[in-house]
Amino acid sequence: MQRVLVTGSTGFIGWEVARLLAEEGVHPRLLVRRMQRGILVSPLDAEPVNGDLASPSSLRRAVEGTDTVIHLAARASFEAYRYVRPSIVDGSANLMDAAAAAGVECFVYASSLLVYGGQKEPIDRRTPVGPVSDYGRAKVEAERALQLKARKASIAFCAVRLPHVYGARDAVFERIRRGILLVPGRGLNVYGHLHVRDAARVLVEAARQRFEGILPIADDESATWREFFNVVKSYYPSFRKLTVPAPLSIAGAFFLQTMAHLRGWQTLETPAGVKSWNLNLPVRKGVLWEELGLKPQYPTIHEGIPAVLDDCVAYRWIHPLNDHR
Repeated sequence: MQRVLVTGSTGFIGWEVARLLAEEGVHPRLLVRRMQRGILVSPLDAEPVNGDLASPSSLRRAVEGTDTVIHLAARASFEAYRYVRPSIVDGSANLMDAAAAAGVECFVYASSLLVYGGQKEPIDRRTPVGPVSDYGRAKVEAERALQLKARKASIAFCAVRLPHVYGARDAVFERIRRGILLVPGRGLNVYGHLHVRDAARVLVEAARQRFEGILPIADDESATWREFFNVVKSYYPSFRKLTVPAPLSIAGAFFLQTMAHLRGWQTLETPAGVKSWNLNLPVRKGVLWEELGLKPQYPTIHEGIPAVLDDCVAYRWIHPLNDHR
């Protein structure tokens, strides 16, 4: 892994991947679509390059001379298929085509647990996909298309199905810092969680090892949303959570989604987002960690959440979906 291209580098997880690579002395190349967000990566020891998943010529330029791609760029919202397909499916295919033409050796793709439907048992290597949202459906299509193209081009391909990844720069903690969070549902469903630094470590290590496969990952102990926010409250007593019944949340999300689309904005507040939040998506301990020979730095939310609150003390962030400039 000598020359690495990171897409989505100004986003939540992508920025952490870029930071980790820069700290390791890799000097990654960072694909930046919106030029005004380039300031977010300018302090890093990295090489920003302007490009867009919808522009094959810009992607060919971006991958030139690289041997590894870590791909996180996408429309990261739970909207209808027609909104998410162009970046998640078509844009990813454009990037893989450019990578194959450039002789890239390894391609790591950040996928999602939302390729699964609600699960009674923890998700493991054998759990079949069954998305209930268009976002999850698009992720499954992207995984399959990328894997097929990678095989034809003899590229080592890995898709990491990420759980709820949390950190000081995510949309949930942005609202926590404001002091109140609207939670859509009772929060008794069990979810896989992962601190953003561990998510970045996994993606980078998969690239370093040229790991091949499609696997889920989470920390060592899946937890309900209620447990998650109770830990936040124990360390940050001023935090307030307002629980909104799921049916009412869906109705409200439909209104917010409609208003956002009228303004031409992306949004996380969608009916599909509410339904996804309320799924049971636990992950069996050790999946992918064992294959990579790693252990999480933050094995549970009890270690990870206090670390995030430490980061929140001195950090302010504009989530990409809230940056409408």
